[in-house]
Amino acid sequence: MLVKKGIEVLLGVVITALLGYALANRSFEIRQNVVERDSIAYWSAGKLLLHHQNPYEPGTVFSLERQKGYGHDKPLVLRTPPWSLFLVLPLGLLNPLGAWVLWMAASFGSLLIAMRICWRLYGAGSIPRNLFSIVGYTFAPIPACLVAGQMGLLLLLGFMLFLWWEKEQPFLAGTALLLPFAKPHLSSLFWFAFLIWLGMHKKRRVAAGFAVSLVVTTAVALLFDSQVLWHYRTMLRGAAIGYEFIPALSGVLRLLFFRKTFWVQFIPLTVGLVWCIWFLVRNQHCWDWRRHGPALLMVSVLTTPYAWLTDEVILLPAILQAAI
Repeated sequence: MLVKKGIEVLLGVVITALLGYALANRSFEIRQNVVERDSIAYWSAGKLLLHHQNPYEPGTVFSLERQKGYGHDKPLVLRTPPWSLFLVLPLGLLNPLGAWVLWMAASFGSLLIAMRICWRLYGAGSIPRNLFSIVGYTFAPIPACLVAGQMGLLLLLGFMLFLWWEKEQPFLAGTALLLPFAKPHLSSLFWFAFLIWLGMHKKRRVAAGFAVSLVVTTAVALLFDSQVLWHYRTMLRGAAIGYEFIPALSGVLRLLFFRKTFWVQFIPLTVGLVWCIWFLVRNQHCWDWRRHGPALLMVSVLTTPYAWLTDEVILLPAILQAAI
């Protein structure tokens, strides 16, 4: 056992050294590539927030990104709400390359922890560990999320921690849900079921954990930008999302049949809400988040009016549960 542990530690040191060498040797090419990824929006938001400026102002964001070599004609502006800004705040202390390295480290760490929790919840004893890992790590949205530098893996970690802690550590479980609440539209049916569950079962400690974390992180954002809530609202009003092609099921249906009618993208969500009510009623006496939560996530992503391939990493527990 000690020999095996020693080999694993040695292997980890070697891999880390090789990655460090690659980053140092190819730093110029990587730096040029990093500014074209979505993580540049996280860096710019963190940088502006640290200087007590509006992290959602397109003109300022564009100017900052162009200074670092960003080459597109439209700025990459962070669209997640103020309570998620604590995630990107540390990135503003670094340059874009350092911010990308830190973001990748957080993403890889989130993936590893999420996979370990998935194994303990769904895989242990029912499927070979290697096969389980292959199915999980080759799930297409995962490499897409890593390449784009998106935050989907942190959202996944929040869901998995909730499933892991919900029964024994309810306060921490509620706190963990702050991570996926950075993009609540992705899992709208999950949040609907969550609110119903809180009320029916009087889960005060879970609600307290979520509420405290939401208040604290919003206060952090307000500390750096006292008008951040208004700035976020202004950004959403000017984002013109209704004119964008959204590669979700709802967006495809709208593109094919109702191109100029934005509200059509909410029809699948309405159907999903009806299904969610039926699902809750059917399973109300045997409700188990570890068993029923992945199904809610799956239907939420299928019916959401706004999502990208990288966001689908939150379906990892549903994919692994189904595969087993």
